[in-house]
Amino acid sequence: MPRRSKGARLKLKAARRDRSGKLTHQATWIIRDNGRDVSTGCPADATEVAEQKLRAHIISKRSPKLRVRHIDDIAIADLLSIYLDAQLDKLRERFNVDNECEDTVPDIRKFKKRIERLNDWWGAKMLGELNGEACRSYAKKRGKKGGARRDLEDLRAAIGHHAVEGYHRGSVRVLLPEKGQPRDRWLTRTDAARLIWTCWRYREMQKGSRRSVDRERVPTKRRPLRHLARFILLGIYSGTRAGAIAAASPIAASGRAYVDLERGRYYRLMQGRAKTNKRQPTVPIPLRLLTHLRRWHRINPEAKHFVEYNGKAVSSVKTAFKSAVKLAGLGRGISPQTLRHTAATWLMQRGADPWQAAGYLGMSFEVLLNTYGHHHPDYLSDAVEKIGKRGSS
Repeated sequence: MPRRSKGARLKLKAARRDRSGKLTHQATWIIRDNGRDVSTGCPADATEVAEQKLRAHIISKRSPKLRVRHIDDIAIADLLSIYLDAQLDKLRERFNVDNECEDTVPDIRKFKKRIERLNDWWGAKMLGELNGEACRSYAKKRGKKGGARRDLEDLRAAIGHHAVEGYHRGSVRVLLPEKGQPRDRWLTRTDAARLIWTCWRYREMQKGSRRSVDRERVPTKRRPLRHLARFILLGIYSGTRAGAIAAASPIAASGRAYVDLERGRYYRLMQGRAKTNKRQPTVPIPLRLLTHLRRWHRINPEAKHFVEYNGKAVSSVKTAFKSAVKLAGLGRGISPQTLRHTAATWLMQRGADPWQAAGYLGMSFEVLLNTYGHHHPDYLSDAVEKIGKRGSS
Protein backbone atom coordinates (compact mmCIF):
# COMPACT_ATOMS: atom_id res chain seq x y z
CA MET A 1 0.00 0.00 0.00
CA PRO A 2 1.54 3.37 -1.02
CA ARG A 3 2.49 5.74 1.78
CA ARG A 4 0.38 8.89 2.13
CA SER A 5 2.16 12.20 1.51
CA LYS A 6 2.69 14.37 4.60
CA GLY A 7 2.19 17.50 2.54
CA ALA A 8 4.47 20.52 2.25
CA ARG A 9 6.52 21.15 5.39
CA LEU A 10 9.70 22.86 6.54
CA LYS A 11 12.89 20.93 7.19
CA LEU A 12 16.22 22.25 8.39
CA LYS A 13 18.99 21.17 6.04
CA ALA A 14 22.15 20.65 8.05
CA ALA A 15 25.31 22.66 7.47
CA ARG A 16 28.06 21.11 5.38
CA ARG A 17 31.78 21.16 5.89
CA ASP A 18 34.71 20.01 3.79
CA ARG A 19 37.30 17.45 4.90
CA SER A 20 39.31 20.11 6.67
CA GLY A 21 36.31 21.09 8.76
CA LYS A 22 35.77 24.40 6.98
CA LEU A 23 32.10 25.45 6.64
CA THR A 24 31.02 25.34 3.00
CA HIS A 25 27.21 25.64 3.32
CA GLN A 26 25.37 27.01 6.32
CA ALA A 27 22.23 25.35 7.70
CA THR A 28 19.17 26.48 5.76
CA TRP A 29 15.44 25.86 5.76
CA ILE A 30 13.99 23.94 2.81
CA ILE A 31 10.41 23.03 1.88
CA ARG A 32 9.91 19.30 1.47
CA ASP A 33 6.86 18.59 -0.65
CA ASN A 34 6.02 15.07 -1.79
CA GLY A 35 9.65 14.04 -2.16
CA ARG A 36 10.72 17.33 -3.77
CA ASP A 37 12.92 19.89 -2.01
CA VAL A 38 12.35 23.62 -2.59
CA SER A 39 14.96 26.04 -1.30
CA THR A 40 13.82 28.99 0.81
CA GLY A 41 17.22 30.65 1.08
CA CYS A 42 16.55 31.23 4.80
CA PRO A 43 19.26 30.49 7.39
CA ALA A 44 18.46 28.53 10.54
CA ASP A 45 17.72 31.64 12.61
CA ALA A 46 15.18 33.05 10.07
CA THR A 47 12.33 30.77 11.11
CA GLU A 48 9.52 33.34 10.62
CA VAL A 49 10.60 34.20 7.06
CA ALA A 50 10.84 30.49 6.23
CA GLU A 51 7.30 29.95 7.53
CA GLN A 52 6.04 32.82 5.35
CA LYS A 53 7.64 31.19 2.32
CA LEU A 54 6.04 27.88 3.24
CA ARG A 55 2.61 29.56 3.36
CA ALA A 56 3.25 31.23 0.00
CA HIS A 57 4.27 27.86 -1.47
CA ILE A 58 1.07 26.20 -0.22
CA ILE A 59 -1.10 29.06 -1.55
CA SER A 60 0.63 28.91 -4.94
CA LYS A 61 -0.27 25.22 -5.20
CA ARG A 62 -3.91 26.09 -4.66
CA SER A 63 -3.88 28.94 -7.15
CA PRO A 64 -5.87 28.27 -10.33
CA LYS A 65 -3.94 26.97 -13.31
CA LEU A 66 -3.67 29.75 -15.81
CA ARG A 67 -4.51 28.03 -19.07
CA VAL A 68 -7.25 28.41 -21.63
CA ARG A 69 -10.37 26.58 -20.51
CA HIS A 70 -14.03 26.56 -21.39
CA ILE A 71 -16.36 28.64 -19.23
CA ASP A 72 -18.09 25.50 -17.90
CA ASP A 73 -14.77 24.37 -16.38
CA ILE A 74 -13.86 27.65 -14.61
CA ALA A 75 -14.89 28.28 -11.02
CA ILE A 76 -15.86 31.91 -10.45
CA ALA A 77 -13.86 31.75 -7.20
CA ASP A 78 -10.70 31.19 -9.25
CA LEU A 79 -11.56 34.04 -11.58
CA LEU A 80 -12.15 36.43 -8.65
CA SER A 81 -8.87 35.34 -7.05
CA ILE A 82 -6.89 36.22 -10.19
CA TYR A 83 -8.61 39.60 -10.46
CA LEU A 84 -8.13 40.36 -6.75
CA ASP A 85 -4.38 39.76 -6.95
CA ALA A 86 -4.02 41.91 -10.08
CA GLN A 87 -6.05 44.81 -8.72
CA LEU A 88 -4.46 44.80 -5.27
CA ASP A 89 -1.03 45.22 -6.86
CA LYS A 90 -2.33 48.28 -8.73
CA LEU A 91 -4.06 49.74 -5.68
CA ARG A 92 -1.00 49.30 -3.45
CA GLU A 93 1.07 51.13 -6.04
CA ARG A 94 -1.57 53.83 -6.43
CA PHE A 95 -1.83 54.56 -2.71
CA ASN A 96 1.84 53.80 -2.01
CA VAL A 97 1.17 51.19 0.71
CA ASP A 98 2.45 47.69 1.39
CA ASN A 99 0.51 44.53 2.23
CA GLU A 100 0.49 45.24 5.96
CA CYS A 101 -0.94 48.77 5.65
CA GLU A 102 -3.37 48.25 2.75
CA ASP A 103 -6.42 47.88 5.00
CA THR A 104 -5.90 51.42 6.29
CA VAL A 105 -6.90 52.73 2.83
CA PRO A 106 -10.72 52.93 2.52
CA ASP A 107 -10.73 52.28 -1.25
CA ILE A 108 -8.74 49.05 -0.84
CA ARG A 109 -10.82 47.96 2.13
CA LYS A 110 -14.08 48.47 0.24
CA PHE A 111 -12.75 46.70 -2.86
CA LYS A 112 -11.76 43.63 -0.85
CA LYS A 113 -15.17 43.64 0.85
CA ARG A 114 -16.95 43.69 -2.52
CA ILE A 115 -14.86 40.77 -3.80
CA GLU A 116 -15.60 38.89 -0.57
CA ARG A 117 -19.35 39.40 -1.05
CA LEU A 118 -19.13 38.22 -4.66
CA ASN A 119 -17.15 35.16 -3.66
CA ASP A 120 -19.68 34.22 -0.96
CA TRP A 121 -22.48 34.16 -3.53
CA TRP A 122 -20.77 33.20 -6.78
CA GLY A 123 -17.61 31.37 -5.67
CA ALA A 124 -19.00 27.83 -5.85
CA LYS A 125 -20.60 28.42 -9.28
CA MET A 126 -18.98 27.86 -12.64
CA LEU A 127 -18.57 30.74 -15.06
CA GLY A 128 -20.96 29.06 -17.49
CA GLU A 129 -23.74 29.26 -14.89
CA LEU A 130 -23.69 33.06 -14.89
CA ASN A 131 -26.81 34.42 -16.61
CA GLY A 132 -29.45 37.11 -16.24
CA GLU A 133 -31.55 35.14 -13.76
CA ALA A 134 -28.53 34.56 -11.49
CA CYS A 135 -27.66 38.27 -11.62
CA ARG A 136 -31.22 39.26 -10.70
CA SER A 137 -31.15 36.78 -7.80
CA TYR A 138 -27.93 38.35 -6.52
CA ALA A 139 -29.36 41.86 -6.80
CA LYS A 140 -32.45 40.78 -4.87
CA LYS A 141 -30.36 39.17 -2.15
CA ARG A 142 -28.07 42.22 -1.94
CA GLY A 143 -31.08 44.45 -1.33
CA LYS A 144 -29.57 47.78 -2.35
CA LYS A 145 -29.83 48.38 -6.09
CA GLY A 146 -26.84 50.70 -6.19
CA GLY A 147 -24.70 48.33 -4.12
CA ALA A 148 -25.67 45.34 -6.25
CA ARG A 149 -24.79 47.24 -9.42
CA ARG A 150 -21.38 48.20 -8.01
CA ASP A 151 -20.64 44.59 -6.99
CA LEU A 152 -21.68 43.23 -10.37
CA GLU A 153 -19.53 45.83 -12.13
CA ASP A 154 -16.57 44.31 -10.29
CA LEU A 155 -17.65 40.84 -11.40
CA ARG A 156 -17.89 42.05 -14.98
CA ALA A 157 -14.41 43.60 -14.71
CA ALA A 158 -13.02 40.34 -13.28
CA ILE A 159 -14.45 38.37 -16.21
CA GLY A 160 -13.06 40.94 -18.65
CA HIS A 161 -9.61 40.71 -17.05
CA HIS A 162 -9.74 36.91 -17.25
CA ALA A 163 -10.69 37.06 -20.93
CA VAL A 164 -8.05 39.67 -21.84
CA GLU A 165 -5.39 37.50 -20.21
CA GLY A 166 -6.57 34.67 -22.46
CA TYR A 167 -7.66 32.29 -19.71
CA HIS A 168 -11.08 31.30 -21.05
CA ARG A 169 -13.06 30.72 -24.20
CA GLY A 170 -16.67 31.67 -24.63
CA SER A 171 -18.73 34.80 -24.08
CA VAL A 172 -20.23 35.74 -20.71
CA ARG A 173 -22.38 38.80 -20.01
CA VAL A 174 -23.25 40.25 -16.62
CA LEU A 175 -26.72 41.77 -16.29
CA LEU A 176 -26.53 44.99 -14.25
CA PRO A 177 -29.48 46.52 -12.36
CA GLU A 178 -30.68 49.82 -13.80
CA LYS A 179 -28.93 52.96 -12.64
CA GLY A 180 -30.70 54.99 -10.01
CA GLN A 181 -31.73 58.59 -10.59
CA PRO A 182 -28.80 61.03 -10.32
CA ARG A 183 -28.70 62.94 -7.06
CA ASP A 184 -29.63 66.59 -7.29
CA ARG A 185 -28.90 67.55 -3.68
CA TRP A 186 -26.84 70.71 -3.48
CA LEU A 187 -26.06 73.41 -0.93
CA THR A 188 -27.29 76.95 -1.01
CA ARG A 189 -24.72 79.63 -0.16
CA THR A 190 -26.32 79.94 3.27
CA ASP A 191 -26.04 76.17 3.82
CA ALA A 192 -22.40 76.17 2.70
CA ALA A 193 -21.52 79.07 4.99
CA ARG A 194 -23.24 77.39 7.94
CA LEU A 195 -21.40 74.12 7.31
CA ILE A 196 -17.99 75.83 7.02
CA TRP A 197 -18.49 77.89 10.18
CA THR A 198 -19.66 74.82 12.07
CA CYS A 199 -16.45 73.02 11.14
CA TRP A 200 -14.30 76.01 12.03
CA ARG A 201 -15.87 76.79 15.42
CA TYR A 202 -16.67 73.33 16.73
CA ARG A 203 -14.77 72.15 19.79
CA GLU A 204 -14.40 68.58 20.90
CA MET A 205 -16.67 67.71 23.83
CA GLN A 206 -15.42 65.59 26.72
CA LYS A 207 -16.51 64.73 30.23
CA GLY A 208 -15.32 67.13 32.89
CA SER A 209 -13.81 64.28 34.95
CA ARG A 210 -13.49 60.50 34.97
CA ARG A 211 -16.01 60.06 37.78
CA SER A 212 -18.98 57.97 36.66
CA VAL A 213 -21.40 60.41 38.34
CA ASP A 214 -20.08 63.33 36.31
CA ARG A 215 -21.77 62.94 32.93
CA GLU A 216 -21.68 66.57 31.85
CA ARG A 217 -19.62 67.11 28.69
CA VAL A 218 -17.63 70.31 28.34
CA PRO A 219 -15.85 71.81 25.32
CA THR A 220 -12.07 71.36 25.08
CA LYS A 221 -9.47 73.36 23.16
CA ARG A 222 -9.33 70.75 20.40
CA ARG A 223 -11.00 71.66 17.09
CA PRO A 224 -11.23 68.34 15.22
CA LEU A 225 -13.24 69.64 12.23
CA ARG A 226 -11.13 72.58 11.07
CA HIS A 227 -9.44 70.52 8.37
CA LEU A 228 -12.91 69.83 6.99
CA ALA A 229 -13.53 73.56 6.47
CA ARG A 230 -10.61 73.61 4.04
CA PHE A 231 -11.90 70.46 2.34
CA ILE A 232 -15.33 72.06 1.82
CA LEU A 233 -13.90 75.26 0.35
CA LEU A 234 -11.77 73.28 -2.10
CA GLY A 235 -14.74 71.11 -3.06
CA ILE A 236 -17.21 73.93 -3.61
CA TYR A 237 -14.93 76.28 -5.53
CA SER A 238 -13.16 73.67 -7.67
CA GLY A 239 -15.81 70.94 -8.05
CA THR A 240 -13.03 68.39 -7.57
CA ARG A 241 -13.60 64.80 -6.46
CA ALA A 242 -12.78 63.91 -2.87
CA GLY A 243 -9.64 61.91 -3.67
CA ALA A 244 -7.99 64.77 -5.55
CA ILE A 245 -8.91 67.23 -2.78
CA ALA A 246 -7.27 65.03 -0.15
CA ALA A 247 -4.16 64.77 -2.37
CA ALA A 248 -3.96 68.52 -3.13
CA SER A 249 -0.45 69.71 -2.29
CA PRO A 250 1.75 72.79 -2.80
CA ILE A 251 4.62 70.38 -3.48
CA ALA A 252 4.90 68.53 -6.79
CA ALA A 253 5.55 64.87 -5.97
CA SER A 254 4.39 61.40 -6.92
CA GLY A 255 0.92 60.55 -5.60
CA ARG A 256 -0.04 64.20 -5.07
CA ALA A 257 -2.35 66.58 -6.92
CA TYR A 258 -0.06 69.56 -7.42
CA VAL A 259 -1.37 73.09 -6.80
CA ASP A 260 0.83 75.70 -8.46
CA LEU A 261 0.30 78.72 -6.18
CA GLU A 262 2.37 81.01 -8.38
CA ARG A 263 0.61 80.33 -11.66
CA GLY A 264 -2.78 79.50 -10.10
CA ARG A 265 -3.15 76.05 -11.64
CA TYR A 266 -4.61 72.90 -10.07
CA TYR A 267 -3.15 69.68 -11.53
CA ARG A 268 -5.88 67.39 -10.25
CA LEU A 269 -4.53 64.15 -11.69
CA MET A 270 -2.09 62.79 -9.12
CA GLN A 271 1.45 62.58 -10.44
CA GLY A 272 2.41 59.10 -11.52
CA ARG A 273 -1.20 57.99 -12.03
CA ALA A 274 -2.67 56.93 -15.34
CA LYS A 275 -5.73 58.71 -16.70
CA THR A 276 -9.05 56.98 -16.07
CA ASN A 277 -12.66 57.51 -17.09
CA LYS A 278 -13.00 59.91 -14.15
CA ARG A 279 -11.66 63.02 -15.83
CA GLN A 280 -9.29 65.14 -13.76
CA PRO A 281 -8.14 67.95 -16.04
CA THR A 282 -5.78 70.73 -15.04
CA VAL A 283 -7.79 73.88 -14.32
CA PRO A 284 -7.21 77.49 -13.31
CA ILE A 285 -8.00 78.20 -9.65
CA PRO A 286 -10.69 80.82 -8.85
CA LEU A 287 -9.14 83.91 -7.25
CA ARG A 288 -11.16 83.56 -4.04
CA LEU A 289 -9.96 79.98 -3.54
CA LEU A 290 -6.39 80.82 -4.59
CA THR A 291 -6.28 83.51 -1.87
CA HIS A 292 -7.22 80.90 0.75
CA LEU A 293 -4.65 78.40 -0.56
CA ARG A 294 -1.81 80.94 -0.49
CA ARG A 295 -2.75 82.01 3.04
CA TRP A 296 -2.83 78.41 4.28
CA HIS A 297 0.62 77.86 2.78
CA ARG A 298 1.99 80.98 4.49
CA ILE A 299 0.58 79.85 7.84
CA ASN A 300 2.23 76.41 7.58
CA PRO A 301 4.84 76.28 4.79
CA GLU A 302 6.02 72.83 5.97
CA ALA A 303 2.63 71.19 5.35
CA LYS A 304 2.71 68.68 2.51
CA HIS A 305 -1.06 68.83 1.88
CA PHE A 306 -3.66 71.56 2.18
CA VAL A 307 -6.03 69.25 4.04
CA GLU A 308 -4.27 67.54 6.94
CA TYR A 309 -5.42 66.08 10.25
CA ASN A 310 -2.87 65.87 13.05
CA GLY A 311 -0.13 66.70 10.57
CA LYS A 312 -0.99 63.91 8.14
CA ALA A 313 -2.90 63.77 4.86
CA VAL A 314 -6.47 62.52 5.18
CA SER A 315 -7.54 59.38 3.35
CA SER A 316 -11.29 59.87 3.87
CA VAL A 317 -13.51 62.56 5.43
CA LYS A 318 -16.83 60.69 5.32
CA THR A 319 -17.12 60.20 9.09
CA ALA A 320 -16.10 63.78 9.92
CA PHE A 321 -18.35 65.14 7.17
CA LYS A 322 -21.34 63.22 8.50
CA SER A 323 -20.74 64.66 11.97
CA ALA A 324 -20.40 68.20 10.60
CA VAL A 325 -23.64 67.96 8.61
CA LYS A 326 -25.47 66.77 11.72
CA LEU A 327 -23.99 69.57 13.85
CA ALA A 328 -24.96 72.15 11.22
CA GLY A 329 -28.53 70.82 11.13
CA LEU A 330 -28.61 70.38 7.35
CA GLY A 331 -30.57 67.12 7.24
CA ARG A 332 -29.88 63.93 5.33
CA GLY A 333 -28.57 63.21 1.86
CA ILE A 334 -25.44 65.37 2.12
CA SER A 335 -22.02 63.77 1.57
CA PRO A 336 -18.61 64.89 0.28
CA GLN A 337 -19.92 64.26 -3.25
CA THR A 338 -22.55 66.95 -2.59
CA LEU A 339 -19.77 69.56 -2.84
CA ARG A 340 -19.22 68.60 -6.48
CA HIS A 341 -22.98 68.75 -7.12
CA THR A 342 -22.99 72.20 -5.51
CA ALA A 343 -20.16 73.49 -7.71
CA ALA A 344 -21.96 72.28 -10.86
CA THR A 345 -25.28 73.76 -9.73
CA TRP A 346 -23.79 77.14 -8.91
CA LEU A 347 -22.06 77.29 -12.29
CA MET A 348 -25.35 76.62 -14.07
CA GLN A 349 -27.30 79.08 -11.91
CA ARG A 350 -24.81 81.80 -12.77
CA GLY A 351 -25.25 81.17 -16.49
CA ALA A 352 -21.81 79.69 -17.19
CA ASP A 353 -21.16 78.36 -20.68
CA PRO A 354 -22.00 74.61 -20.45
CA TRP A 355 -18.99 73.55 -22.52
CA GLN A 356 -16.58 75.46 -20.29
CA ALA A 357 -18.36 74.34 -17.13
CA ALA A 358 -18.12 70.68 -18.19
CA GLY A 359 -14.41 71.11 -18.93
CA TYR A 360 -13.79 72.81 -15.59
CA LEU A 361 -15.62 70.13 -13.60
CA GLY A 362 -14.11 67.24 -15.54
CA MET A 363 -17.43 65.73 -16.63
CA SER A 364 -19.02 65.13 -20.00
CA PHE A 365 -21.22 67.78 -21.59
CA GLU A 366 -24.13 65.32 -21.67
CA VAL A 367 -23.91 64.52 -17.95
CA LEU A 368 -23.75 68.21 -17.07
CA LEU A 369 -26.85 69.08 -19.10
CA ASN A 370 -28.87 66.02 -18.07
CA THR A 371 -28.16 66.43 -14.36
CA TYR A 372 -27.70 70.16 -13.82
CA GLY A 373 -28.94 71.84 -17.01
CA HIS A 374 -32.33 72.77 -15.54
CA HIS A 375 -30.58 75.18 -13.15
CA HIS A 376 -29.30 77.31 -16.05
CA PRO A 377 -31.23 80.60 -16.54
CA ASP A 378 -31.47 79.88 -20.28
CA TYR A 379 -32.90 76.38 -19.75
CA LEU A 380 -35.65 75.90 -22.39
CA SER A 381 -35.90 79.70 -22.69
CA ASP A 382 -36.13 79.57 -26.49
CA ALA A 383 -39.02 77.08 -26.36
CA VAL A 384 -40.86 79.15 -23.75
CA GLU A 385 -40.39 82.33 -25.79
CA LYS A 386 -41.67 80.76 -29.00
CA ILE A 387 -44.67 79.04 -27.47
CA GLY A 388 -45.69 82.32 -25.88
CA LYS A 389 -45.76 84.20 -29.19
CA ARG A 390 -49.09 84.81 -30.82
CA GLY A 391 -49.51 83.10 -34.16
CA SER A 392 -50.63 84.76 -37.36
CA SER A 393 -53.84 82.77 -37.60
